[in-house]
Amino acid sequence: MLNEQDLLWPQWPAPENIRAMMSRRLGGVSQGPYSSLNLRPATFADHTDQGLVRDEPRAIAQNQQLYAQALQARPVYLHQVHGAEVVQLHEHTPDFLRADAAVSIDVGVAPTVLVADCLPVLFCTADGHVVGAAHAGWRGLAAGVLENTVSVMRGLSRQTDMEIYAWLGPCIGPNAFEVGEEVLQAFCVDPDAATESELNLKQCFKAIQKSNGVQRWFANLPLLARHRLRQQGVLHIHGGHWCTYSDVEHFYSYRREPFTGRMAASVCKISNN
Repeated sequence: MLNEQDLLWPQWPAPENIRAMMSRRLGGVSQGPYSSLNLRPATFADHTDQGLVRDEPRAIAQNQQLYAQALQARPVYLHQVHGAEVVQLHEHTPDFLRADAAVSIDVGVAPTVLVADCLPVLFCTADGHVVGAAHAGWRGLAAGVLENTVSVMRGLSRQTDMEIYAWLGPCIGPNAFEVGEEVLQAFCVDPDAATESELNLKQCFKAIQKSNGVQRWFANLPLLARHRLRQQGVLHIHGGHWCTYSDVEHFYSYRREPFTGRMAASVCKISNN
């Protein structure tokens, strides 16, 4: 059984019928680089071509069982491809639909995303009728995964102007996520920005000069997500202050350790309001 301190519990004004949580790398049974609560499905491809033994399927299955017991609902995992596709989940929806976000209005069905540096974003409507989860790395953010999730949730909402709450989980932090010019281009950021809107977006990137003279930037994923969400009218945004890369004890980080596990973030309805 997982202890309360093994998990992250979002601090956000969600209704009482909403349950949300995120795993850390604590409390599981996996060993080696996957220690200890690795939730990445054993069927997913890994770096076995480089001679590394992947995590034991039995350990992953036990970890997933521990996580589901703590959630007290059914986490529905996705086949994430760093895109912007959103799927609606129901009681009998299978795992591993190809998408990077999911929503649901069904009790006990938990949209779930797996991360190890990318930003997990959990959502719920203010009336507790619709929940959602999105996997937001820079590619998904640039492609519109958050905008698409909000749009689908509003389509399922009882009211078109229903407020949506968002919680940003741990991701690689703004002093660790080094990127090249292609990332700025994906967000249409001009390093020589002049207009107010361009300057606001430019704040999401901090220029750094490498010793070899190459221009690079530190990207701020939570700030990019906040910018995108506010543009969609989502004003109640919480979390977003953990760094997976720098916190070795609590979080997996793919950029820090390419052979590593995955954490899960889930949200669900535990009853109908």
